[in-house]
Amino acid sequence: MDTLNDAAILLARIGLGAVFVAHGWQKFFTLGLGRVGEQFAGYGIPQPEVTAAIVAGVELIAGIALIAGILTPLAGILLAVDMAGALYFVHATNGPFVTQNGWELVVALGVGVLLVAAVGAGRFSIDRALGG
Repeated sequence: MDTLNDAAILLARIGLGAVFVAHGWQKFFTLGLGRVGEQFAGYGIPQPEVTAAIVAGVELIAGIALIAGILTPLAGILLAVDMAGALYFVHATNGPFVTQNGWELVVALGVGVLLVAAVGAGRFSIDRALGG
């Protein structure tokens, strides 16, 4: 049973991490931080240019950390805070459906990474290899 649990945690880390890496990559290299900052300004996010860089960095770096299973609780908490901000500033008032810019994706991602942060990286991780 432990191997099955650890495999499930590994799959969750890889799946969730890949989504965050893709979004962080998109903000840095596809859209560009200037455009993301403009979008953030339109949502009323404070210090939009600075916040865009922080969000992109958290999504990219913490997403990689989540996949690797290193500093997993910290990565999960940072990503959950990121999703809480997205929920508050962008998605909360749009209903549940992502097709209407709703909150379903940010809630699923947020609670997913929060759960991984709470249970830990599992046996198949750098955290475990380092004795964490």
